[in-house]
Amino acid sequence: MKKIEAIIRKTKFEDVKRALLSSDIDWFEYHDVHGIGQSRQERIYRGVQYSTDVIERVALTIVCRDVLLDPTIQVILRVAHTGEIGDGRIFVSDVINTYSIRTGESGDTVLKDKK
Repeated sequence: MKKIEAIIRKTKFEDVKRALLSSDIDWFEYHDVHGIGQSRQERIYRGVQYSTDVIERVALTIVCRDVLLDPTIQVILRVAHTGEIGDGRIFVSDVINTYSIRTGESGDTVLKDKK
């Protein structure tokens, strides 16, 4: 099993969400995050000066079976891409095990709800 953590633009979140749900990914977690990027500029908008170094993004966390890793990454890469600086990052790590709190089962079979 793998854990995918993707940091994407807020403007791309709904598109990525729809694309993931229409693929074989039926569950993921997301939350708003703030980060510090490489661009450090001061800008003025309507007379108010603000810094562009704090970037608002959405972080997605997906745990999936190994066979779904590449297709899931490809969906995120394709849909979240704008070609501009700040499109985001994808991080992949190994998951040793997973457990269903409701049933007590373990392993990758708990990733698909049996209803």
